[in-house]
Amino acid sequence: MTEKKLGFVGGGQMANALLGGAVAANVVQPQGVVIAEPDREKWPTLQQKFAGCQIVDDPVELLSRCDRVVLAVKPHVLRAIAPTLARNQTPEHLFVSIAAGVSLDELQTLLSTERVIRVMPNTPCLVRAGASAVAASDSVAENDIAWAEMLFRAVGLVVRVPDDLLHAVTGVSGSGPAYLYLVIEALSDGGVSQGLPRDIATRLAAQTVLGAAQMVLETGTHPGQLKDQVTSPSGTTIAALRTLEEKGVRSAMIEAVARCAQRSRELGKAE
Repeated sequence: MTEKKLGFVGGGQMANALLGGAVAANVVQPQGVVIAEPDREKWPTLQQKFAGCQIVDDPVELLSRCDRVVLAVKPHVLRAIAPTLARNQTPEHLFVSIAAGVSLDELQTLLSTERVIRVMPNTPCLVRAGASAVAASDSVAENDIAWAEMLFRAVGLVVRVPDDLLHAVTGVSGSGPAYLYLVIEALSDGGVSQGLPRDIATRLAAQTVLGAAQMVLETGTHPGQLKDQVTSPSGTTIAALRTLEEKGVRSAMIEAVARCAQRSRELGKAE
């Protein structure tokens, strides 16, 4: 391939998020991107957002132009198009899949290549505050893994884990935003119950979650220690924390992660 481009199979929300972050971070320019999107109604929006990119409706055409390919489609779509991709891939192609529950072993079998990387991102990638975990087999070159990490770092935090730990990642960060939306909503409800207007209560709750997360990430301090720094003897915070412990909030969160990870394993085996 004389002109090597970055390909996205699928032009949905996550592809938009990744490409938007990569362009903003100068990882790639729109002129160096090909998007395979069968829904032509999405084409005008993609062309407007990423002026200069090439859009096709056939992934085979994308493979002929790209050496690095992000598979930004749902698991059932990936499994449906995999035979076509497998017939047309070459040793030069690197595939990066974000399809949940499709293991590295299955991806290598489906695509007839060992040059496969698997990533579990989450929806805050849409606002470039995502958390993504990257897994790759020993047969994938380090520079290819580093490139994938650079791509996802453009939309948030990136960690590297073994493939079998991506179920745990799903439980913590993949589905984690939903748990925290519940927390934000509950905090807002609590504020409203004490007389705050709904919009103010929700903004305060959301900013508090954001600020607490930033404190953990930027200070590197254990969250338990940060909690203790806020908790005065016989004060308001310890009274609230006692109630949370009595209601089993900590245990519920741990169990939620465990249940989510288990369901991820079940879904992976069901296909």
